[in-house]
This record gives sequence, C-alpha cells and structure tokens, in this order.
Amino acid sequence: MSIFVIGATGFVGGSLARHLVAAGHPVTGLARTDAAAAALAAQGITPVAADLGGRRPAVVRSALRADTVVYAAQPAPDQETATVQELTRALAGTGRTLVFLSGSGVLMQRTSGAWSPDVFAEHDPFTTEPPAAYRKAAEDAVIAAAGNGVRSLVVRPGLIWGPGDHGHVSMIYRSVAATGAASYVGPGLNTYSHVHIDDVVRLFTLALDHGRAGGLYHAVAGETPNRWIAEKVAEDLGVGARSLTDGEAVGVWGTFGALIMAASSRIRAVTAQRELGWRPEHTDMLSMIGEERLRRLARPGARPDA
Repeated sequence: MSIFVIGATGFVGGSLARHLVAAGHPVTGLARTDAAAAALAAQGITPVAADLGGRRPAVVRSALRADTVVYAAQPAPDQETATVQELTRALAGTGRTLVFLSGSGVLMQRTSGAWSPDVFAEHDPFTTEPPAAYRKAAEDAVIAAAGNGVRSLVVRPGLIWGPGDHGHVSMIYRSVAATGAASYVGPGLNTYSHVHIDDVVRLFTLALDHGRAGGLYHAVAGETPNRWIAEKVAEDLGVGARSLTDGEAVGVWGTFGALIMAASSRIRAVTAQRELGWRPEHTDMLSMIGEERLRRLARPGARPDA
C-alpha cells in the first residue's frame, strides 16, 4: 500500500511515516525545504517537494498517486481549509483512503484553570470555541467525503506526549525559565486527556487497516491536571510551584499557549475501542518528569525546541 504523509516532518506524521516504512510500505512525505527532503530520504521516505501554500497543486497530484493519504500537518487555518477542500474534491469517487489527524482541542473548554466535569466520546455533541472552528470544519469535510466515494476517517487524539513532544509537561518546564517556578493557571485543576505517541501510531495503523469510511476515533490513555504536573516539575528541579493569572500566562506562553494551558479538554475513546479494538499501552505521562531534554527547557534562554 503506497502512502503519502502530509506532515511527515512533524511529531505525529514523522512517527507514523517511520513506522509505516519499517512495516514495508512505500511512503512519500511532504517536504517544504531541501533540508526536510534530505531528512526524509535518510529515513527511507521519498520526499515530495511542495507545501500547503503556493505549491499546493503538487500536494494534490501526489495524493492522487497514492493508495492512502494521511493528513498530519499543522499549517495556518486558511491553508488547512483549502488543502482539505482540494483533497476531498480530488479524491472523490476514487475509493482511496484519507485519514485526517485532528485533536481534542476542537472540544476544549475555557475554564481559566478550573476543573470541568464534561468528558466527550466520539459522537457526543459539544460547543466548539472560535479558535478551533476551522479544525472542526475540516473534520466535518473529511467525514462528509465518505459519501462521495472516499474512504475518509478522522483520528482525534488528546494531548500527545512522548520523546520530542511539546506538550503540557514541556510547557511547564519552560515556565520555570520565565518565572522561576513551575507554573499553572488559576487553580490548575484543568486537564487535557492525554495519550502516548506510540499509542497514537497504533491507532492510525488500526484505522488504516480496519477503519470504516466516515469513522471518527478518539485516542486517550489518562488525565493529569496541570497543577499535578507543575508540582512534579517543581520537585524535580527543586523550585516552587505557582499559579498564574490568565494575563500572566500570556506573558509566559503567548496568547495561544496560555489558552491551551488554561483550558479543559476531556475525551473518551469509545468508538476506537469498540470498532478497532484499540487500547493504550502507555498511561503515565508523568513518567517523562526528569528527562534531560525537558530540564534544559527550564534554563533561561532555552528555545522551545531545545
């Protein structure tokens, strides 16, 4: 099965592309630069020189040459909207597979660090916050394509953690460099359901093999409130833990980062377990505490990707 991965240089797309290569599939991957192309080639992935902006037609042509297309990119909202529209239109009637990586951020709730009792299975109704509206529209477009001759599916994981991630644990380590303390927002009881990258890759492979057209699949293994993370980071580094106001959080993590760190996003993987037999194998996100790559983020002047 030939597979084209849009986002093959990213965290999730790269992990999936390498897994598929190891499983013997011919894999092509989108490469926006020569350096990205060289990196993909070194991993056995055939690079496609294109992007989701001015070179988007080349992306669509590559999609039409593959049996399966995996969209795992994180571009600007307008680029994602246009790409999904063009992909679903081009693949209509072909019977090819299109798998779209979304995330539980589409159902996040603004709680200013407070706990929320709301938890959502795949088909439970929810209200989408305006910053996530474009992503929910993309999900809907992909699922609707199943009625137009595309085997289209959506995978919607929670907060993804694992080697090289940039999630809540790393963001709290970064806050130490900015504030001198491991920080959280408000009471810090808000939580994102989380899942390890290896378990996300397994869900993708199950969806590729057995997912139904129009399927939507959650991936979640556990939940850890941000205050608990901060307290563990503080213990690791020998510093204090502290609460930030919403305004202070913007100064530490930026506008979008502060939104995420103050929100709740809780999910259940009902359909993924029932239809695909998926079960997570890694459940303790706090097992990352103490990793040297995370400790480096707590040093003043450290880059977010250090």
